[in-house]
Amino acid sequence: MKRMNDEELPLFQPLTPSNPAESTFSRYIVYVDESGDHGMQSVDEQYPIFVLAFCVFHKGHYSEKVVPALEIFKFKHFGHDQVFLHENEIRKEKGIFTIFRSRDQKMAFIEELTSIIDKSNFILISCVIDKRSLRGPTEVASNPYHVALGYCLETLYEFLQEKKQHDKITHIVVERRGKKEDLELELQFRRFCDRNNTHGQALPFEILFADKMVMSSGLQLADLVARPIGLHILRPEQANRAFEVLKSKFYCAGGRSQVGKDYENWGLKIYPPPKSEKPR
Repeated sequence: MKRMNDEELPLFQPLTPSNPAESTFSRYIVYVDESGDHGMQSVDEQYPIFVLAFCVFHKGHYSEKVVPALEIFKFKHFGHDQVFLHENEIRKEKGIFTIFRSRDQKMAFIEELTSIIDKSNFILISCVIDKRSLRGPTEVASNPYHVALGYCLETLYEFLQEKKQHDKITHIVVERRGKKEDLELELQFRRFCDRNNTHGQALPFEILFADKMVMSSGLQLADLVARPIGLHILRPEQANRAFEVLKSKFYCAGGRSQVGKDYENWGLKIYPPPKSEKPR
């Protein structure tokens, strides 16, 4: 067997440089999804809100823990991993999610998936827009997605400042929708990042559009968390096991000591803000 000398490159290079400080990329990756219709042509009175959710993962934890956990889950339940864990399809038992033979089996499936989310370490940044509030003449041109995006990007920047990663490039992955919508979103994204934000800073973020077929674990988790947030805002008195798990994920005031508390108007922004909301 030929022996590799010191000048030859190994077949697989390390994923990260030997000194992380040398990298131009931050240690975090962000996956984004939404719940509700962001259009303003009509408002569904049963779900009159739009929710945008940013799931912020440390790349090491994401690649070593989160991705394998979801892969194992899929192999266990489907025998393969070519399954996109879509909240709407699971809830309504569409497509491949007709596998459930009983309600108990479905609930066990959901509980196991919720447990994976619970054990996954990520920071949650979300904005909930009450679309009814954008019907007034001063808000006629407002796009719920763009309003929510601005808040989430600014909060993400604050989180990265805490982690001393704000001067490095952070990639933000969103699901591809349509050519026109993607172009509009990219334009608005770049406007926010080009000092058109409350920080007055150029934000070193890059947007990536991913097709659903790439089976991104991060996009699937983002899809699973968005609706429970919306349901909590609409019906806070209703039991919501998924949201109880998510409470400890929200970016909050006070750092780790306040996990699960003081996340309103920090990791969770509601627009327009409730009268009782604390100012930041």
